[in-house]
Amino acid sequence: MTPQRQLALPFILLLGIAYVVTGLVGHDPWKPNEAYSFGLIYHIWGGGDWVVPMLAGEPFMEKPPLFYISAASVATLFSSWLPLHDAARLTSGIYMAATLVFVGLSARATWGAGRGLVAVTAFLGCFGLLVDSHLMYTDIALLTGFALSFYGFALSRTRPGWAGLALGTGVGIGFMSKGLLAPGMIACMAVSLPALSASWRSRGYARCLAIALAAAMPWLTLWPYALYQRSPELFMQWLWINNFGRYFGFAHLGAESEPWFYTRTLPWFAWPALPLALWSAWRLGPQGLKRPELQLPVLALIVMLAALGASASAGTQYALPVLVPLSVLAAGAVHLIPQRAAAGIDWLCRVVFGVLALALWWGWMEMMFRGHPPEWSWLARYLPMDFKPPFQGFALAAAVALTLAWVLLLPRLRELEIRPLLSWTAGLTLVWGLCSMLWLPWLDNAKSYRGMFASMQRALPANHGCLASQHLGEHERAMLQYVTGIISVRREVSDTRCGYILLQGRAGDGRGPLQGGWQLIWKGSRPGDNSEQFSVIGCKSDAGVTGCPVSVPGWLSDRGS
Repeated sequence: MTPQRQLALPFILLLGIAYVVTGLVGHDPWKPNEAYSFGLIYHIWGGGDWVVPMLAGEPFMEKPPLFYISAASVATLFSSWLPLHDAARLTSGIYMAATLVFVGLSARATWGAGRGLVAVTAFLGCFGLLVDSHLMYTDIALLTGFALSFYGFALSRTRPGWAGLALGTGVGIGFMSKGLLAPGMIACMAVSLPALSASWRSRGYARCLAIALAAAMPWLTLWPYALYQRSPELFMQWLWINNFGRYFGFAHLGAESEPWFYTRTLPWFAWPALPLALWSAWRLGPQGLKRPELQLPVLALIVMLAALGASASAGTQYALPVLVPLSVLAAGAVHLIPQRAAAGIDWLCRVVFGVLALALWWGWMEMMFRGHPPEWSWLARYLPMDFKPPFQGFALAAAVALTLAWVLLLPRLRELEIRPLLSWTAGLTLVWGLCSMLWLPWLDNAKSYRGMFASMQRALPANHGCLASQHLGEHERAMLQYVTGIISVRREVSDTRCGYILLQGRAGDGRGPLQGGWQLIWKGSRPGDNSEQFSVIGCKSDAGVTGCPVSVPGWLSDRGS
């Protein structure tokens, strides 16, 4: 074995650790997905039961509670050392680490020894995984369930017993993470494989499916039964509205799908696994479809994309499971890229990511020496330019170590057959790490609700009583409770009269002056956010709560205040 090959395993192991760990801590829950997810975690952590997920005092039946339960448990373990939200976010790192293991094992079972590291490297290099894998929301647990189920399929022809246990457990994790989507897609794969190829028509495969069904049943029944016993109405709301209604569109939930959404999304979302998977399929040729190694990932891709494309709701995070079969398929022939092309891609990756790393270091040094963010006009559209950057010694040391590892270790692997893929993933990890270590305080300042809601709380009297809200989103309600301890009374669902009302609206969406009896108490927004604004209006002391009109403006403009 060459020195480069001996160095490859520890390097990729360190690469995976650096990828998974960086970005997990150091920032508040962010909109759109983290904020409401943490609200559900916060409820369970605070002693709430696990059967009915609650968001700011109201049942939230969109998804089963596996991720929220596990995150509340991890938060309990680590909250002595970390802020509660950071401790809870470690759960995503745990699920991601498990996903990497299952992707590697799947590729090894499919292509043989040595291919697991290749699949993991391709998986980590995907653009679509980069940000989502470091946030706390249930799609990360769903991804782990899919990866475990795929491993069960890959193992089913050689070790049906263990394969059935892995397959059934993966189905259960997927179901308890996001409902019927995972069991539906995996069931379609399980039935289609023997229908399309004689390679899967065996007693061993049948035994695998029987064991998988037995392993999945506890996952599929215990929580739904407990929920139905607690409230048949909430059970139907979860089953019918948030599963069938969301998928077929009659519930009008989630972002609406667009024609060819995933066709337009996958080329960048699954880069570089997608082109490498296509290269592997081309190298194997038409005869390759007769091989089980190619049949499984190809069928998985067809089933997943067909199911996602037929859904009335679409989102990039829904495509995360597609990266598993793509990465496994990419491992089949990535080492067969022509030598000249591999050298050119390797050189290009080092140059591009090296330039990006230099820009990130340059911007950070400007912040440190000048005391304000770099005056780059394109950044001003997204980030607040009046931010005062703090100096964080540990983050600086970690950024230096990551940069030195990239500079010193990566060139020693230039003779590996997968060096262009390794250069890409290592460069992407370097850039992500520098953003997470050097630029994170600025990003968090723009995306966090903490400062805004803390300012609002200071503007309210100490004995303000109940606070109503109007048009306040689920993300904002969750952060309002976490930052201030206030659970707002939503005017959309309750006619309880409160002396103060928190309004959410679009910036500049003025609708005239305040009606009699109300006065503006506070107005604010997140730093650098030019789209949303929040206001608190209060009942004038001479009017009293009952003297204020029931209807209030949906938004307050500067002119109206």
